[in-house]
Amino acid sequence: MSDHQTTHQAEDDPRNQNLLIWLNRQVVPKEEAKISVYDSGFMLGDGIWEGLRLYNGQWAFLAEHIDRLFEAAKALDLDIGLDRAGVIAALEETRAANGMHTDAHARLMITRGVKTRPFQHPSLSQSGPTIVIIMEHSKPALPRPIRLATVPHIRGLPMTQDPKLNSHSKLNCILACIAAEKAGADEALMLDIHGFVNTTNACNFFIVRKGQVWTSTGDYCMNGITRQKVIDLCRAHDIPVYERNFSLVDTYGADEAFLTGTFGAQTPVSQIDGRQIGTGDFGPVTKRIRDLYKSLIHQETA
Repeated sequence: MSDHQTTHQAEDDPRNQNLLIWLNRQVVPKEEAKISVYDSGFMLGDGIWEGLRLYNGQWAFLAEHIDRLFEAAKALDLDIGLDRAGVIAALEETRAANGMHTDAHARLMITRGVKTRPFQHPSLSQSGPTIVIIMEHSKPALPRPIRLATVPHIRGLPMTQDPKLNSHSKLNCILACIAAEKAGADEALMLDIHGFVNTTNACNFFIVRKGQVWTSTGDYCMNGITRQKVIDLCRAHDIPVYERNFSLVDTYGADEAFLTGTFGAQTPVSQIDGRQIGTGDFGPVTKRIRDLYKSLIHQETA
């Protein structure tokens, strides 16, 4: 499809050719930022990550991101080897080394580290963790709203792999994304185990019906910080918002639909399974939420 795009599409920035990467307590040029083929993240997807966004020299909602990171580390029984202040200092060191002030995105990744032998058991990871911070100059650049396709891949049960966990094991979502692309869409709309609409492969999902904002119950979706901020903003500004089960039938009949995520904030959806949603562009409620979110960011990072 010639005009395919992703929800993480950014303007080209030549400064990204010469980035410096934080790798295990050292800041190194991008081409020198290498890890072992024995690393448990590479070998098994045994790791966790956070995406953070820089506005006016401040990391937006930093405390919530660090909370989520340490909760994930505890769930994985993974010793990060740094305390909260240490992680924040690493982010700041990388930011300063790259001379970044605003419109930057960080991906902070932590794996169990290098294994002694190429097998699964976590005790074989004896020189961990591996910590990497990739920071890029990035300004979202979406030429048009996103098109979604429903896929057979679901957001699963918490005892298989909890969808709330930001883990490196993203294959389920990658397969969903591939299926959507093969269907001529940009991203996949994934259902939960009961067949209710849940999230896309990379973002949380909202619809607007008759002025009401609906999103999933939260039981099977990513524990999205932007998702929660949107819910909080709606509640604070008398926009009716519901975390509830809803179906594809409800979704096709929506007046508006949008995605949320750290990178793109709120991204409009024009089409789902070949059906136009509302006018096919930014709707008034989505616009209002986006303006409220921009004000919140300004307040947080002024």
